[in-house]
Amino acid sequence: MNPVPHLAVIGSGIAGLSCATMLHRAGLEVSLFDKARSPGGRMSTRRGDDWQCDHGAQYFTARHPEFRAEVARWQQAGVADLWAPRLWRFDGDSREHRASTVERFVGTPAMTAPARYLASTLSVHAQSNIQQIRREAHGWQVCSAEYGWLETRFAAVLLAVPAPQAVPLLHQLAPELAALARSAVMRGCWALMLRFAAPVNLSFDAAFVNQGPLRWIARNSSKPGRSGEEIWLLHARAEWSEAHLEDEPERVAEALLDAFGQLGGPAPQEWTAHRWRYADTEPPLEKGCAWRPEIGLGLCGDWLNGGKVEGAWLSGRALAERVLRSFVKC
Repeated sequence: MNPVPHLAVIGSGIAGLSCATMLHRAGLEVSLFDKARSPGGRMSTRRGDDWQCDHGAQYFTARHPEFRAEVARWQQAGVADLWAPRLWRFDGDSREHRASTVERFVGTPAMTAPARYLASTLSVHAQSNIQQIRREAHGWQVCSAEYGWLETRFAAVLLAVPAPQAVPLLHQLAPELAALARSAVMRGCWALMLRFAAPVNLSFDAAFVNQGPLRWIARNSSKPGRSGEEIWLLHARAEWSEAHLEDEPERVAEALLDAFGQLGGPAPQEWTAHRWRYADTEPPLEKGCAWRPEIGLGLCGDWLNGGKVEGAWLSGRALAERVLRSFVKC
């Protein structure tokens, strides 16, 4: 009897979790590595004393039938729910209520909940920053900054990380995959989390902003399952964030709070800034995923599949399907 293939998935965002989950359910052994303390990637929530704020992905849609079915499972498990905010749009001197038929979902009680739910059945190695991979006669090895070269030999390595982080892992082993990752232009985003002692009296819960440094505003407290202090989230435009990526947080906060004030927002009691170095891809690629079966090396991620949470999940699933065709014989 042939041994069960053991695969390494690097990156525990939604793409990596989707891929690893499908492979695990098919009976393969999967080890998931991530440099962060917990899974989720940009489906992330910052926590403090009596407050929490989703400072990465703000919501997700579910248009594809397979992802709708997955979200329905998340809802049944209590880790996701619909969010129907009072939505506005600010465009130059105009402001208007924006009626929307789009269904927006969020993790409950925090954006990290679906990722934690998926990770609960997987072998996740947190705080493992994989810096090198190599292919030898008996399989792949991975090297982490914390533990050096791991003894385990893997039948395949699947990268579910932002494109710029994939390039140095690939450039000697698979130049064509490195070139694909290099072709993806990923942009940063500054996020500012605002805490208030009392509810903020604004007539919207979320807004798209097409002026100044801001792109998105959300009353985090309006999302289902949230409790604690009144919390708002400001996301800067990608172009502005790229131009100010190396600025001090105080300077970023000053600009974003000024823009928020011009839209009627009050000064917060406290604020916390976070810089996402790789927040989105412009334009996102439409490759779905990439898989080299002859050497057992693959790529998945939102940057390969149109961006967004749904694209990430579908990309991970697409890669898992291609891997299974290579390893599972009918």
